[in-house]
Amino acid sequence: MNIIPTELEGVLIIEPRVFEDRRGLFMETYQQERYEKSGIPCAFVQDNLSYSVKNTLRGLHFQSEHPQAKLVQAITGEIFDVAVDIRKGSPTFGRWIGVRLSEQNRRQLFVPEGFAHGFCVLSDTAHFLYKCSDFYAPGDEGGILWSDPKIGIEWPVSDPIISDKDADLPSLADFPARRLPSRRSES
Repeated sequence: MNIIPTELEGVLIIEPRVFEDRRGLFMETYQQERYEKSGIPCAFVQDNLSYSVKNTLRGLHFQSEHPQAKLVQAITGEIFDVAVDIRKGSPTFGRWIGVRLSEQNRRQLFVPEGFAHGFCVLSDTAHFLYKCSDFYAPGDEGGILWSDPKIGIEWPVSDPIISDKDADLPSLADFPARRLPSRRSES
């Protein structure tokens, strides 16, 4: 597989090896040893599947006390996937990266702990699969407003479909700093 580092520390684009022939295709979507050697050192404990229609925007979500690293991919359709660095003390705090993931390019994105995550659907529909390194903890949810002007994400949708909950999220500047993750120092 091909691993492409991004400008945000720990955020990786993964291009899995795909074997295609007249019958269809085969690809490994996760293999622990190979992914660990490639810089994805976490054990995943939960898989989630989301189905959404065109222009749906979900995010920007994270957990504070039970942070989740995520390995994400579009199984069908196409999405624009976003990771925002919200780690206190990080030199890239508040910066974002956006990557198109689709059933055609078969790319994955690894989003480490300490990042808010969101995506929007570009195709008519999309199935979005993601692995999480910790369990969902309802009382630990955090979120940042998808349209926070200081972050300035360039979403490729003009009138997104969003939940009431996501529409009411605070900006990064208004989110309680004590609930933001800290950047872990390198050993």
